[in-house]
Amino acid sequence: MNRRTDIEAAVRAAAPHALLATLRTKLGNVYGALAVELHLADYALRVLKSLDHPEGEPLSLDNSPEGRAFGSQEPREQQVRHDEAVDHHLPVTVRGERLGILTVRLPQTLSTPELVGELTRVADLLGHEILVAERDTDLYQRARRTTRLTLAAEMQWQLLPARACAVGEFAIGAQLEPAYAIHGDNFDWAADADELTVAVTNGMGEGIQASLLTNLAVNALRNARRAGIGIADQAALADQAIYEQHRGAWHVSTLLLRFDLATGRVGVVDAGSPQLWLQRGRTVRRVELEAQLPLGMFEESQYTAQELAVEPGDRLLLLSDGVYEALSPLGEAYGDRALARAIQSTRLLPAATVPRAMLGELAEYRGAETLDDALVLCLDWFGRPAATG
Repeated sequence: MNRRTDIEAAVRAAAPHALLATLRTKLGNVYGALAVELHLADYALRVLKSLDHPEGEPLSLDNSPEGRAFGSQEPREQQVRHDEAVDHHLPVTVRGERLGILTVRLPQTLSTPELVGELTRVADLLGHEILVAERDTDLYQRARRTTRLTLAAEMQWQLLPARACAVGEFAIGAQLEPAYAIHGDNFDWAADADELTVAVTNGMGEGIQASLLTNLAVNALRNARRAGIGIADQAALADQAIYEQHRGAWHVSTLLLRFDLATGRVGVVDAGSPQLWLQRGRTVRRVELEAQLPLGMFEESQYTAQELAVEPGDRLLLLSDGVYEALSPLGEAYGDRALARAIQSTRLLPAATVPRAMLGELAEYRGAETLDDALVLCLDWFGRPAATG
């Protein structure tokens, strides 16, 4: 058994709450590690928090070596002062979902590129095991919180698939604000060998009512999607579920997209307020869609899907009304001019980091706190390489 296989077996066998302790022991024994620390990104994607000392001072994502490794998604080295040792900051990431940073301190004499390569794969293993362990322990979710989540926010975060995903044909990143007090905004996606389905939803109302409504909508859409039916029928079945529960008193704005991974053809159902924007090359524009009724407004509403096409290199932005309707201190809506500028200014960032950057610009534009939710989902389309015979 080689040393990486030995570590993998030990971590997989560890109790859910003991992943880091087990890894720390194994890395000390196998690689001579002097210290091993794990920092996890908080819900707002602003700081990194220590798993061992969550009550301690968090690390900035912008102004710390660990934060820079998180942003670049590349291992970074940091010489330890007054000691012949090196800290290696290694991204903990699972299929594009950025969880945090594993820091391994090694003696200078043992710090080789080959060893760092092995430790990078160990960090990947840790990320996968954390996602599995979260089914059985609250340790990792508690550690990511800088303050208490509202109950509505707790319900919304538990509903999400992830905050990022990257595969051959596409990369997605999404973020909700205010992260610790969200109400009705939500996003969802699922992909298989042939297609990707993306949904952005916004339940009307505030607090628990909005969260319960969105939970019903998202689970109704998932239930229909998993039955293998098209997005128009997914919308219709979710519409019926919401109407039967609320008789038209409450409704959910929804934008549904289904991508054919082989061709780039996209089916779209626009059932409410979320907007779709396209960046192609240096051109940014809002995609005008055929507006249909929000889900649950009337009994047995019928929905139709319109078709679009995406090209390799395209970037799509799905935005809730809390983004494009946000007002500056002078009363100008963000979607009038500032939104297109923000999309342009973030064009070189990877999809996973675009939502955080745009929401940061939105906060500066507003110049004041708001109670409205804001959601940004960014999708970069790479397409599928043509088969060669």
